[in-house]
Amino acid sequence: MHDVQNEYDSRGIEIDEVGIAGLRFPVAFDDGVTKQSGIADAAVTVRLQADRRGTHMSRMVALAQDELATLDPRDMPHVLKEGAALLDTPTVKITVSMPFAQRVAAPATGKESWQVHNLTIEGLLEDGQARVTTTVMTEVTSLCPCSKAISDYGAHNQRSEISLSVTGYGDTPYPTPVDEAVAVLRASGSAPVVPLVKRPDERVLTMQAYDHPVFVEDMARTVSAECRGRGLRHSVKVRNLESIHSHDAIAFVAG
Repeated sequence: MHDVQNEYDSRGIEIDEVGIAGLRFPVAFDDGVTKQSGIADAAVTVRLQADRRGTHMSRMVALAQDELATLDPRDMPHVLKEGAALLDTPTVKITVSMPFAQRVAAPATGKESWQVHNLTIEGLLEDGQARVTTTVMTEVTSLCPCSKAISDYGAHNQRSEISLSVTGYGDTPYPTPVDEAVAVLRASGSAPVVPLVKRPDERVLTMQAYDHPVFVEDMARTVSAECRGRGLRHSVKVRNLESIHSHDAIAFVAG
């Protein structure tokens, strides 16, 4: 059967990225510490050489479903090299996103519930070198220091979305397990978010937040300082879902 994708293209234009996105399939995440099963959303793209008319997208589906059925970030460099060979390309990028959950205990009653976080793993093979970025996003409670300082009583507080991206290279593609990343993020806010709380728990969390007010700047710096202490290439994004403003507050730092 004639291979149309491999036809010669005379226009001499290289395509930076071409491939598939929105591919969903079941995966078992296992990094040696955290084990979760769920439905992943994946994208696979390549840099298409200037003389090639197209790429083989069916091979990308097969690559994702065959090589990522068990998703371990430590294996991503191998998967990228398999993809480069299968698709005959020097540059390939694979992105996989899925939610994962942890059991968290309420601070007073000890009642447990599931807290869900978002996970994205992006692998890039370029010039023979593999780079893997693992991003975890979770929520915390933040209480405004300015509001506390100027009020006779009380202070406005809200949920905050915090994401941490850590990039690994070479023999260390996955320097920080996702459970450690979540712990760093949950410790940076005024108080953690807990799905199941009874009144004694609510009292503890409310007072904890009041005793630990933080700006978006504080949370971004706290997480970045922890990563710098560990020698990690990283970036941090914080978004306060503001409760008394019509806008959100955001912060970003990379190190």
